[in-house]
This record gives sequence, structure tokens and C-alpha cells, in this order.
Amino acid sequence: MAREIISTSKAPAALGPYSQAVKVGDTVYISGQIPLVPETMEVLEGDFADHARLVFNHLRSIAEEAGGSMNDFTKVNIFLTDLTNFPIVNEVMAEFFDEPYPARAAIQVAALPKGVVVEADAVMVL
Repeated sequence: MAREIISTSKAPAALGPYSQAVKVGDTVYISGQIPLVPETMEVLEGDFADHARLVFNHLRSIAEEAGGSMNDFTKVNIFLTDLTNFPIVNEVMAEFFDEPYPARAAIQVAALPKGVVVEADAVMVL
């Protein structure tokens, strides 16, 4: 099955040798998104909720570029440097998704690229 590379200027450019997303058949695999401002590639100023919202906005922009929406997400992985932010992630995620919600994992990690506090990736089926 052919792979289609999905890319949008509404989300940050890749920081390494990877694509923003890859579509295979009806499945889209979205790479990890961090709270970078696409135009400057700098970390967004603001609090944790602002960072989480920007991450989910990036996921939404990539989903739309692939021809889908947040409602097509089947799995989301969220990486946090501090699990005390877990309730805030839940509040922010509820702003972006309608029921039935996708499957999800929230994982505390020691560090993330560019020193950010949150990253998320996703899988969607169109």
C-alpha cells in the first residue's frame, strides 16, 4: 500500500528526519506535536494549558490537512514531564473532542524536545 506524506504550514515543521504525518490506506499516523509556534519555531509563551491547547491545535491542523477531523482520532498518546498536569490535560482535551473519545495514554517522561512540558501524537482512521 502506498504511503502519502501529510504536511501543513499550520503546524511546526519536523525537527528531525520524520514527517508531520503519514497516511497509509485510511489510517493516518500523526507525529508528536509540541507547543512550537509554526511561524517562528519557538516555544509558545504561556502556561501549561496554553501549551496543551497549541499541541491539540497542531494535531487538528494536521488531521484537517489529511482530510479528517479530531472525531476521526482512534488513539492519542500524551507525554508530560509532570503528571500533576494530568487534570489540565483532561480539561483541554475535552475542548477538542466529542464523545465517543479516542483511546488515550498519558505518560510521564523525564524530558521532551526543546524543554517543553507536553507532547502528543495520534492515530486517526478516515
